[in-house]
Amino acid sequence: MFTGLIEELGALWARDGARFTFEAELVTEDAKVGDSIAVNGCCLTVVELGPRPRPGGRSGPGTWSADVVDETLARTNLGALEPGDPVNLERPVRLSDRLGGHVVQGHVDGLGEVLAGAPDLVVGTPDTRFIVEKGSIAVDGVSLTVVSAGDDRFSVAVIPHTAAVTTLGRRRPGDRVNLEFDLFAKYVERLLAR
Repeated sequence: MFTGLIEELGALWARDGARFTFEAELVTEDAKVGDSIAVNGCCLTVVELGPRPRPGGRSGPGTWSADVVDETLARTNLGALEPGDPVNLERPVRLSDRLGGHVVQGHVDGLGEVLAGAPDLVVGTPDTRFIVEKGSIAVDGVSLTVVSAGDDRFSVAVIPHTAAVTTLGRRRPGDRVNLEFDLFAKYVERLLAR
């Protein structure tokens, strides 16, 4: 489980088929093989850790690798990443941590398309069943509050700090973003459908 409060802006360092290697400092400090790390809101499992070699024999920020399955590539924007692209990174919440965002599972529900960039970010999506004004939504893993919700789009306000330390400040019209709808709204719909 994650909070949607991004800890670090990392980058895709390399990709070899389904193996993605990310460059990061903070999230690799205490990571071990088998741990989960959310990348743009998508929960991935660490399968390898290592330093990033730099010229002169020095080591730079750490790297970590994950194997990404076809379902994840089809449902998220990870498959479109190129080496050097920035990514939002978050480690799972600890039971002793504050839940400052909202409950985010790291299970992306689908993709949206940026219609207008931050600070008044507007995202188009064909599925708005779980999006309500003043409700929560994770966009590329960032916990946000919905400002307005329409039939095929929603808007969120992105504060300057969030725009600076996440990918949301770099998103432009036409970019695809990962969406995770509010977990509780999905359960309520399921219960009422029965």
